[in-house]
Amino acid sequence: MALAKLGVVVLDCPDPRALAGFYAGVLGGTVEGEGDWVDLNVPGGQSLAFQRAPGFVSPKWPAADASQQLHLDLVVEDLDAAEKGVLELGAKPLAEQGGSSFRVYADPAGHPFCLCAC
Repeated sequence: MALAKLGVVVLDCPDPRALAGFYAGVLGGTVEGEGDWVDLNVPGGQSLAFQRAPGFVSPKWPAADASQQLHLDLVVEDLDAAEKGVLELGAKPLAEQGGSSFRVYADPAGHPFCLCAC
């Protein structure tokens, strides 16, 4: 028996509305809220929240001496099309791309995420 249910995954960032907009472009859904806390409600999926963090320092990837804090695995059907889309939205490659099963990027605030082929 579970003791709890996952409510929401929260990403610290310098600009919650902007980062929620990036992920809305990637995952779809609606952005709600202003200021220090913004939610992204994804249809049929787990919601994400974005929290303003004064003094935010983006994670480093890969770095043995610095924590990446977290990363998201986003499942896609077409890696090439998804890559084109996330780059247009402002993602930055974190590794040499072109793999057949996953590719690694940073969102506009620097959080690492992977596009993973289903």
